[in-house]
Amino acid sequence: MYYCCGISDKGAVRTHNEDAYLVNKIVLSKAQMESDVSAPFITAVADGVGGEASGEIASRMALELLSSVKPGKRTDLRAKLLAVHSKLKRYGITHGSSANMQTTLCALAVDDSERAFVVNVGDSRMYRFRGGIIKQLSRDQSLVQMLYEQGKITGEEKKNHAQRNVIFPVLGNISDDPDPCVTEIEGGIKKGDIIIICSDGLSDYITTGEFEEILAMPMRLPKRLRRLIDTAIDNGSTDNITVVGVSVI
Repeated sequence: MYYCCGISDKGAVRTHNEDAYLVNKIVLSKAQMESDVSAPFITAVADGVGGEASGEIASRMALELLSSVKPGKRTDLRAKLLAVHSKLKRYGITHGSSANMQTTLCALAVDDSERAFVVNVGDSRMYRFRGGIIKQLSRDQSLVQMLYEQGKITGEEKKNHAQRNVIFPVLGNISDDPDPCVTEIEGGIKKGDIIIICSDGLSDYITTGEFEEILAMPMRLPKRLRRLIDTAIDNGSTDNITVVGVSVI
């Protein structure tokens, strides 16, 4: 059995929220939700992009479509994500006002054998907090990540690069199909671990030290997640902020 908690906040600058999150098959873009879930399940964060309300439509639609997926030994998660992409693209093409709607998606999928997977498109992130140490489990699908892996920029340059917001094709992109990344988490999720899934409104404005200090605090997980959001806002986050936490009961 697992415990999941999600919080989404429009942040200090944006007038509306283009983020959304999925917990126990329920999609929300406001407030907080807690739920106990058993395997198999998927929990996720989506960060919508697009004009007007298009980003909101894309993020919610992607998660609503994903909510019906049941992870299992024979489930092709990458194919499921591409099917979601096709439906979002078709919606954008047939609804003129949403023609450019797209969304990132980062999900934790736990199958019926308790195997855990990172499912990722874009630059929303997944981390594991274990033994006081935070480690990124997802891989950013972004230009600066590619430059970093090619050795063209340093880790420090990566943090403040002028093109750090340039990401590769995500769900709903009309011009190019995305390349969903599905990776099994080695060793699965252990008792005492906290899995964090978040949009870049959080990850771009929280240091490793702040992550570790806040997640180690002796308080319930929802309060720690709220503290992460408030710290990101205090640090100057100008984006929507969404975070989901998962632990083993």
